[in-house]
Amino acid sequence: MQTEIIVAGFGGQGVLFAGQLLSYAAMDEGREVTWIPSYGPEMRGGTANCTVIISDEEIGSPLVKNPQAVIAMNLPSVDKYVSSVRAGGVLVVNASMAPREVERQGIIVVNVPASEIAESLGDKRMTNMVLLGALLGNLPVLPLESIEKALKAHLPARHHRLLPLNSQALQRGAEYTKQPVV
Repeated sequence: MQTEIIVAGFGGQGVLFAGQLLSYAAMDEGREVTWIPSYGPEMRGGTANCTVIISDEEIGSPLVKNPQAVIAMNLPSVDKYVSSVRAGGVLVVNASMAPREVERQGIIVVNVPASEIAESLGDKRMTNMVLLGALLGNLPVLPLESIEKALKAHLPARHHRLLPLNSQALQRGAEYTKQPVV
């Protein structure tokens, strides 16, 4: 089975880190993986996205046109990728930065006030982990425990103090369940 995911938002939101972490977790589980980052020249505030493919078999091409899932961390990302999610796929939206309703039928839309959840946990930088948790709660390509293991294994030691907070953010995001749009 092959799962294709796009994570998109502004630079500085942890877009690339969320995709990379997903890739590391899949690799650590023995899966085949591609991770392709794309970002503008700006350090913060420019567009950023990445594609992740997770497969049980060799991956033929790293290109993704119609992913099973998109994490959209802001409104421009919703606008750009909503039409590309394949029928029956999942669109996880940071409702904190994309407050309007998605007008697309035939996909599962999960609106998560991720920025507010992250702030309530004490660190707005956890927004990406809240959204990643919501994705995995609605598209079980990997268990949350795999992400937590990957965090511990791949996060620099100087950031290990943030492991419990990352875990909480993942769990809080996973609590947001499927909200089908028909």
